[in-house]
Amino acid sequence: MNEKKIKGLDEEIVRSSKKIKVLSALAWPQGEEEKFLENWNRGNPKLPKINLTPPDVQESISSLESIADQCQASDPVEKYLMETARSYAYAGRMISAVGTPDFTRYSVKIYGRPDHIYRTQRLTAIDAAKFFLEITDNLLGNTNIIPTETDISATEFAGWLKTEVDEFFEHDTVEVVVDPNMASKALAGATRIRVRGSAVFSQLDKDQLLYHEAFVHTATQLNGKKQLNLQSLGLGAPRTTRTQEGIAVLAELITNSIDISRLRRVALRVIAVQMALEGADFIELFKFFVDAGQTQIEAVRSAQRIFRGGAVKGSVVFTKDAVYLSGLLEVHTFLRVAIRDNRPDLVRNLFAGRMTIADAVRLAPQFDNGWLIPPVYIPTWASDLRRLAALLAYSAFVGNIKLDEIYLERALEIEGDLD
Repeated sequence: MNEKKIKGLDEEIVRSSKKIKVLSALAWPQGEEEKFLENWNRGNPKLPKINLTPPDVQESISSLESIADQCQASDPVEKYLMETARSYAYAGRMISAVGTPDFTRYSVKIYGRPDHIYRTQRLTAIDAAKFFLEITDNLLGNTNIIPTETDISATEFAGWLKTEVDEFFEHDTVEVVVDPNMASKALAGATRIRVRGSAVFSQLDKDQLLYHEAFVHTATQLNGKKQLNLQSLGLGAPRTTRTQEGIAVLAELITNSIDISRLRRVALRVIAVQMALEGADFIELFKFFVDAGQTQIEAVRSAQRIFRGGAVKGSVVFTKDAVYLSGLLEVHTFLRVAIRDNRPDLVRNLFAGRMTIADAVRLAPQFDNGWLIPPVYIPTWASDLRRLAALLAYSAFVGNIKLDEIYLERALEIEGDLD
């Protein structure tokens, strides 16, 4: 390993990636959602007219592509640097192509498609989304399931969240800010978590955003910033999004902080991304979300997330929302295999910076020899490997039980078999 070369390339990635800011480059002008709903409720639906100005990031793209060309794929650290630089270059080309088919082409390179088939599993994110929707469809409206109450203001939520993050991040300061100009309810960085000012939260939202945003996204980025030999682990490269969101959604499941509504939102977005790729426009996606039970404001924000590329028709799609389920499937499977193969170190490594599951395996020797350090912050569910191993072992076994031949009356038959 050429440490001098690696240090120089790593520092150059940190410098060259600073102008590649995906979400801020794709943000819609304020008020567009309300304008659409006004027209809709008048009975005169109109497609939003969004004109985004592409940022000038050509110099950054050239620098990042030069970094990738200098890396040797045979060296695991240089391979990581190559893929990271290339990821940022793709993101730069994506935001430079807002409103055009090239935007979608680069989005797919970074985040993938929901209909991608995993060769060893013969499954897609679409398959998972349809399964979750089918299962939860029958539970909607069931009088035995109490609806989730949303009565916590953004200000109250932000105050509570600040107390929690201060206790968890004992060696760092993480700011919590109420931001009125956000599409998401919350968005986490290394030193700041933003909360949408107009949002109203439930108790489940509190737990979900704490475990998802703070204890995964903020924690992994802060841990990465403590890696003195590989500072780019603290960046959050676009290529790490699928793994990051996979860990975060798994965290919600393991900590029982996800409910039916949240699971359905994630699944519906996956279906909607595929619909948009196949030609559905903004109005068609809005109707899809409303018909699925979302309020008008929820539906317009859901559709807006998928058309953040500056066009609202013509298959110009931001495919990021497809990674939540594909990432969940990948991370859950990865953790099961790591436990099965007696590699608990790989679980720990996954939190030591913003990385992919491939990086966790590829960089394992650098953790073993101390060149990379273990994470400072790791959520309890991932740090207690005795509990995690038990949960994953159980999950692996019950996956073999075929429910298509099981029915509720079977419980009566089993009782009779035991007499």
